[in-house]
Amino acid sequence: MQPADHNSELYRFLAQNGVGFYGGGYPPHHPAGSSTSSCELSTMMMMHQQQQQQQQQQQQQSFCSNSSSYYQPSSLEVSGITDHDNATPQDRALAALKNHKEAEKRRRERINSHLDKLRTILPCNSKIDKASLLAKVVQRVKELKEQTVELTQLETFPSETDEITVLSSDYSSDGRLIFKASLCCEDRSDLLPELIEILKSLHLKTLKAEMVTLGGRIRNVLIVAADKDHSIESVHFLQNALKSLLERSNSSDRTKRRRVLDHNLII
Repeated sequence: MQPADHNSELYRFLAQNGVGFYGGGYPPHHPAGSSTSSCELSTMMMMHQQQQQQQQQQQQQSFCSNSSSYYQPSSLEVSGITDHDNATPQDRALAALKNHKEAEKRRRERINSHLDKLRTILPCNSKIDKASLLAKVVQRVKELKEQTVELTQLETFPSETDEITVLSSDYSSDGRLIFKASLCCEDRSDLLPELIEILKSLHLKTLKAEMVTLGGRIRNVLIVAADKDHSIESVHFLQNALKSLLERSNSSDRTKRRRVLDHNLII
């Protein structure tokens, strides 16, 4: 092959691989078939290598730019709704942190709402701090617990034990004996009618009556006045009548514990 043909083939190869010659084609003053020096060929080869290096650098920069934009966490990923196959560990950590902050915010809002309700219930300043408010709540709960214990110990509430109490109280202005009678037992539908019948049969006048029921139990407290001519007898008759009433009330349940308290009348 002649040198001119060899150079022409080289020009074509360089042109096909992206080496430009001032607008394309052969270099100026070197048409097809003309000869070219070795220095010029070396220069063209160096230009070709530089162009290839520049193209590679541009491709790498473009790839890095695309990769950087791709791994930016989106709002969807940060909120916790993410594709775990594509999300990076940093994305998952950011999403978990944001979810934790939102949960903590909701928890504090609920606590503050309950504290505001306590401030309206307790007699305290609306600007009282949390620690002082909780101290007042604890103190109030203790007070209510003590009051509940005191109420359960009062005679007005029915106890779990069957009881009969008859105590003298005072004399009325017309000389009749006034006394207090208490009956505690299981509640039943015919208890009150029988109690009223007993009072009528003994000619006792009811001055005051209280009745409290709790958990199937009943306590009746009566303030009655006896007849002037039969004061002492009426008291004893009432005690015996209440005993019989209590026995009839427990006839259906013999296994239940019963305790009858009889108090002798002192005049």
